[in-house]
Amino acid sequence: MYALVDCNNFYASCERVFQPELNGKAIAILSNNDGCVISRSNEAKAAGIAMGVPAFQIKDLIKEKDVKVFSSNYALYGDLSRRVMEVLQQFTPNIEIYSIDEAFLNFDGLNITDYHDYGIQIKKRVQKWIGIPVCIGFAETKALSKVANKIAKKFKDRTLGAYVIDSEERRIKALKWTKIEDVWGIGYRTTKKAKIRNINTAFDFIQPQHEAWIKREMGVVGLRLKAELEGKAVLELEPIVEQKKSISITRSFPKQIAEYDLLRERITTFASVCAEKLRKQQSCCHTIIVMLVIDKHSNKNTQYYFNKAITLPFATNSTLTIANTAVELFKQLHKGNEHLKFKKAGVIVSELIGENQKQFQLFEEENPKHLALMKVMDQLNSKLGDTKIKLASQNLNLTWDMNQRHLSPKYTTNFKDILEIRCE
Repeated sequence: MYALVDCNNFYASCERVFQPELNGKAIAILSNNDGCVISRSNEAKAAGIAMGVPAFQIKDLIKEKDVKVFSSNYALYGDLSRRVMEVLQQFTPNIEIYSIDEAFLNFDGLNITDYHDYGIQIKKRVQKWIGIPVCIGFAETKALSKVANKIAKKFKDRTLGAYVIDSEERRIKALKWTKIEDVWGIGYRTTKKAKIRNINTAFDFIQPQHEAWIKREMGVVGLRLKAELEGKAVLELEPIVEQKKSISITRSFPKQIAEYDLLRERITTFASVCAEKLRKQQSCCHTIIVMLVIDKHSNKNTQYYFNKAITLPFATNSTLTIANTAVELFKQLHKGNEHLKFKKAGVIVSELIGENQKQFQLFEEENPKHLALMKVMDQLNSKLGDTKIKLASQNLNLTWDMNQRHLSPKYTTNFKDILEIRCE
């Protein structure tokens, strides 16, 4: 038996954990630079706040409906997500962290007689220990557990936030209720093609006459999805990958930038953060990519995306090496484009290997003193709490050049932001 655990309105729920007075209030979370709405509470949805709408377009609506607006606080959201996943692991060791607010669980080998009751136990513990509300769907396959989760979330009063598809009758009823656009793995384009063939629900999707079309349009992925919806488990849990395959730091600027020195500083900062992330996960990179983007709507250039990459002869996680290499790539990109104003930039490191897998080269290798220097930098920055030790070419006063006018404290990741409680 599988289960999908999904945190309800996760970003908004994270803000409510430390500000309980927001319970029942409309909440909207904004993207980087306070750009667009990326998460809403149910109350905000009811107030007419649409997903993805630019914040400046709904200023009057926010004021009229008294919507509480927050900048994205990813440090807080990531830490609370980790805590939720640790609680879930107490109920089964078989877990796949699917996203920041979702996880698949597998209960094979566990003696559970009442899955609905077990789901209520999970829900109550996460709520009590972390303060995050969740909904849980149980079924024989991962795809069906997604469907069960949607039912649990849609009919909270009847299901108490947990629903089990444990019979053929419930499976058929659930598939007939599920719209084709709500099926896991069915995108916008596939939905349009499916509806032309009168495939409007998940139940329509699994009918035998559509199998050839599914194979032609979606290939093996589509056939596996069909089997999953039929109750045949063909998708197993993915193992937890501790090390990322690539690391990217990209940011949109509050205003378009043409100044060479300012752009170079941003590239240096992005490269430095990439290097820090590499060291945190104990890995090194071989390839470094720098990208620059202009606003295609305000420029007549046919090209609006510029990038260059280089593969080093040795693996590295040194801030000095990665930043210097990124700046050299930036210089090559900027040459000949001095007249352009850029709205976005970024640094990506890829071809990652573990630090213990690094092979030293005979003729080309970075300065061995970098390793000791990086270790001291990381220790000092960890001790001081903020990134105080930087390269001289970085802006000493800023880490990110972002608008975050509605940012809440980092309650669980910064000692300065820990709540103070007076006991009298």
